[in-house]
Amino acid sequence: MGTFIVRRTLWTLLVLISISVLVFLLFFSIPGIDPAVAMAGRNPDPATIRAISHAFGLDRALPIQYLLMMKHLFVTRDLQSYTNQGIRVIPEIAAAAPVTLSLVAGAVVLWLVFSIGIGLVAAVFRGRAIDRILMILGLIGIATPSFLLGEAANIVTQSKLHDTPLFHWVPPLGYTPLSQDPVMWFKHLIIPWVVLASAQFIGLYSRILRSSLLDVMHEDYVRTARAKGLSERRVLIRHVLRTSMITFVSLFGLDLGSLVGGGVVLIEVVFALPGVGLLTFQAASGLDLPVIMATIMYGAFFIVLANLLVDIGYTWLDPRIRPA
Repeated sequence: MGTFIVRRTLWTLLVLISISVLVFLLFFSIPGIDPAVAMAGRNPDPATIRAISHAFGLDRALPIQYLLMMKHLFVTRDLQSYTNQGIRVIPEIAAAAPVTLSLVAGAVVLWLVFSIGIGLVAAVFRGRAIDRILMILGLIGIATPSFLLGEAANIVTQSKLHDTPLFHWVPPLGYTPLSQDPVMWFKHLIIPWVVLASAQFIGLYSRILRSSLLDVMHEDYVRTARAKGLSERRVLIRHVLRTSMITFVSLFGLDLGSLVGGGVVLIEVVFALPGVGLLTFQAASGLDLPVIMATIMYGAFFIVLANLLVDIGYTWLDPRIRPA
């Protein structure tokens, strides 16, 4: 098991290096894109452009530029924005990451609890009215875009019903750090949590879990467990649910890594949350290459880390796939 984890960790590092090279080549090899021109302002003279290129190492060969950027990003950690000169990239991401992590963490708790509960109930009562109702609601959630649900939530909680006893506690759009005011932190995030969890995730995961549960219920070892006299509850939780979670965990790892890496940009924009997704969107709009590189590496790290944890989780859920 230890050898497996070490091998997967080394592969993770190799993937991160490959992603950094590909992203660098993609943005720094595009014809017509010259960061020095963008930094020089309107109608710059050639001397100014050359001076800026030399100062930022943009007149060096591409391999040297890549190594310099990686040095400033990971070693000295003083990589500066091209469009907002004087602003360092690492502190910007460090300030945005807690917002995204807070948003994703709360939504994850909601979608795991509700999707597992709904999936179990639907599987146990398969074919009955409650099963059909839950699956229809899940399909509606899958088909509803998160930004549309978020805008509807804002209309209800921020204007239409804001002065009613039901939503008078909802603060204006924005974010309050947990360390500054835990209560206000919770109030700012509870609606985004519900929107993010409800849009796609609860419905999708509950339907996937229900399907897996129904497949596993007919396995030989499940019938054997029942024949031994184990209670239906113990069979369902200890044998059926554990094996059924393999597909669930695989999908969860991919989604979690993507969301933490900035995949919640639409939710952050709708609810004015200054997270990594919003930072990436703004950097891409202004073609701020250092910020783009840093945020993509941040996202890639969490995605490959999530995949590593999923691979390790497989071996716990199903000992049959453990490497020799």
